[in-house]
Amino acid sequence: MKRDKPVRTGGTYTLDIQRMGDGGEGVGRIEGLAVFVDNALPGDRVEIKVTQVKRNFARGRIKKVVQQSEQRVEAKCPAALECGGCQIQHMDYGWQLMHKQQKVADALQRISGLVGVTVHPVLGMKDPWRYRNKAQYPVGRGEEGIVTGFYARQSHDIIDIDDCAIQHGINNKVVKEIKEHMKEYGIEPYDEKTHQGTIRHILTRIGFATGEIMVVIVAACRYFPGKDALVERLKGTINNIMSIVLNVNDRRTNVILGQECITLWGQDYITDIMDNLKFRISPLSFFQVNPSQTLVLYRKALEYAGLKGGEIVVDAYCGTGSISLFLAGQAAKVYGIEVVEAAVEDARANAVINGIQNAEFITGLAEEVMPRLYREGIRPHAVVLDPPRKGCEQALLDAVVSMQPGRVVYVSCNPATLARDLKYLDGRGYKTVEVQPVDMFPHTAHVETVVLMINIKNK
Repeated sequence: MKRDKPVRTGGTYTLDIQRMGDGGEGVGRIEGLAVFVDNALPGDRVEIKVTQVKRNFARGRIKKVVQQSEQRVEAKCPAALECGGCQIQHMDYGWQLMHKQQKVADALQRISGLVGVTVHPVLGMKDPWRYRNKAQYPVGRGEEGIVTGFYARQSHDIIDIDDCAIQHGINNKVVKEIKEHMKEYGIEPYDEKTHQGTIRHILTRIGFATGEIMVVIVAACRYFPGKDALVERLKGTINNIMSIVLNVNDRRTNVILGQECITLWGQDYITDIMDNLKFRISPLSFFQVNPSQTLVLYRKALEYAGLKGGEIVVDAYCGTGSISLFLAGQAAKVYGIEVVEAAVEDARANAVINGIQNAEFITGLAEEVMPRLYREGIRPHAVVLDPPRKGCEQALLDAVVSMQPGRVVYVSCNPATLARDLKYLDGRGYKTVEVQPVDMFPHTAHVETVVLMINIKNK
């Protein structure tokens, strides 16, 4: 007999929040049914309105906090509880780190079934604000004119934000100047529904060590009124601007960047420095958004690789070659693999400007290049994996096992796919020794993790 749900859509209920969900929601139960509540924290007692009921769970939004958790603090940004950029800015930072450690540990236990693995406390920031070196602002039209900011949670409605507390402060100035130019020249923002309008996104990249600034205007076409005047305006008002780029995205998609980049002024890249290494960053290339924590992460990855100077290393999903160049200083040879051609060009340029000759960068899918390297006789001492959120393809993991490196260092932004891949490698002779989470994205639900695995067959 089918049992009725204990809640209904639109109903009001009171519940205690017991834990955090993967997306930063608070999770409680009503007669055994899990209920996910945005902006609720463990220890809260909340009155909610149910907004969605599914077979195994429900969702709700807070009407009133009946009893406040000790983990709750006042969010620094007034839009934090609506904005999709920060999910847990209203949580004390120390508690954020504890929950992220538990999130990683839970995924390992639930998905991989690995026991006895040390999950260290999360390495956090002393000052977890203004840490992002890259901002992507959607542009739209609201009731009072042009709006820029971030999407509201679970929607593409833009919340107009004058100042984001986790972004570098220069972004506010850049966005203000472009909005003013659009008003003066009658340039319409792009509308995702009608596919009319011109300016889609404003993107900035900033070198924290160098101070260099890149501004990327993402537009639906190559021409818009006053383009040259906008260049002069930005040059005259933004100190240390080094690059102004037009990115053309004429596709009917919500993907932010198109493939065509036109440099309107200056260089087609900026440079940043980490640990005395220089990195060239172009509009399309991947580069970690939190420079200080990136250094923490890379140093840990280098430590886990256990290099002594004579080793061969493969760095899969190498991006602009940042981890590869860290490794090259202590290895005999590093092979970096990356599918994005622009990132590979940056990686090769980064090797040249740093005088590094023992790093070779290959364009292609990691799951195709790795088996080819194996067939060519490459037998690395260590392999570094830093895949996207979906994790590694099985063909890549099989190639790693075939190569039989003594160590695998896995850098992950998704505890669930990390746990899945660790389980696969564990069944093929690689033991997970220790796990170090790093807080790359304070005030969000995301956590980066670096893992050391050793080959117990060739120990």
